[in-house]
Amino acid sequence: MVGRVGLDSLELAEAHRFVNRPVRVPEGLRWDILGLYAGVLDGLRAAGQMDSVGIDSWAVDYGLLDADGALLGNPVHYRDARTEGVAKKVWATVPADELYAATGIQYAPFNTLYQLAAAAPSAQLAHARRLLLVPDLIAYWLTGEQGTELTNASTTQLIDPRTRDWARDVAERLGVDLGLFAPLRQPGDPAGELLSRVLEETGLAGPVPVTAVGSHDTASAVAAVPASGERFAYICTGTWSLAGLELDAPVLTEESRAANFTNELGLDGTVRYLRNIMGLWLLQECQRAWGEDDLGTLLREAAGVPALRSVVDAGDAAFLAPGRMPQRIAEACRASGQPVPLTPAQVTRCILDSLALAHRRAVEDAQRLAGHAVDVIHIVGGGTRNALLCQLTADACGLPVVAGPTEGAALGNVLVQARAHGLVGDLADMRRLLTRTQSLTRYEPQGGTARWREAEARLATG
Repeated sequence: MVGRVGLDSLELAEAHRFVNRPVRVPEGLRWDILGLYAGVLDGLRAAGQMDSVGIDSWAVDYGLLDADGALLGNPVHYRDARTEGVAKKVWATVPADELYAATGIQYAPFNTLYQLAAAAPSAQLAHARRLLLVPDLIAYWLTGEQGTELTNASTTQLIDPRTRDWARDVAERLGVDLGLFAPLRQPGDPAGELLSRVLEETGLAGPVPVTAVGSHDTASAVAAVPASGERFAYICTGTWSLAGLELDAPVLTEESRAANFTNELGLDGTVRYLRNIMGLWLLQECQRAWGEDDLGTLLREAAGVPALRSVVDAGDAAFLAPGRMPQRIAEACRASGQPVPLTPAQVTRCILDSLALAHRRAVEDAQRLAGHAVDVIHIVGGGTRNALLCQLTADACGLPVVAGPTEGAALGNVLVQARAHGLVGDLADMRRLLTRTQSLTRYEPQGGTARWREAEARLATG
């Protein structure tokens, strides 16, 4: 993506698109990181001359380097089964409540901490001298310089959100060598310049600086929420739905842990207090199973299905792994005594109603646990294209929804680079620029929330 930023302009254009297709090998599910890097180089070539490069990606996954800086195998995919049952072994040393009080990170089976515990007996980890999270690995290949960007590092479950530094006591008790990690970087810090061989391969003229951004895509997306003031919630929608609040300090209570909220770090000292929800992954997997590419028709047909006929828990880890998604949703409905969705339209409506219900629970719980009331919900990311989901979210939450921008992560990435180069001011200034320049759609709640409360109760007792 190529961004152009001016005093009162912010434009984004797609330069190159390439697939990100994990590969299953005998030892498990892996990322094709070399294919991704080749796509990055192709994208730089297609983008043409630029003033800065910033990299964001998904969280938690990493590559291991040997003493010579060479990659030791393809990074393991967070949906790989290697972390099954690992958390309980970790909690035997550092109980779950102590781990949360120290790091503020929700339980998810794929957290970097659990991945490292699963990898502990491996020859690969024994030979590793450096661990780089995925966007930092790409930056290293582009620049030859190593760093660990803070917003992404916070998802490892090895950062103290109060000090915004490593949770050294946790690492020591669990035998995690923090020397594996490169020095921490803040969004906006310089991260090197494109190497001469990269310039030659892409046809760019140097120097081209690489700027650290919110390299966890959710951090970049939240930076691109076009909000004013503090009384807002956000939902970053895509493969996942990340629903929550932007706070000045973490919420580390036992009640927050029990509700499975996470305290990830954001720009300018902020905390992204949010809950992970399965998101449109549920629908994407169903479409893959059906061989159905026409999302527009599917959504139109789903709009005609009776509302809240059946709902599932969209935060349930039972839906994490790929495969058989329509059948697994049907099984969950059957097990809870609800009508079983049979047609693609019925399954789609079940998914969208379930996501809206999960959004409702997350926004309500976040306000209660943080003592932070909101007046509006901002939806950013790919789900902004799904008008039915946006309207259902407004209905379920009983709050207006402002949808947009769609390319939230890319815009947040570009704005952090622009700020580092003196083109925009603070976070509030970035958001004012977004409000002036981006297309936003407002959805008002309809029909009251009583039927959503009933569906919530049904799900709780199912």
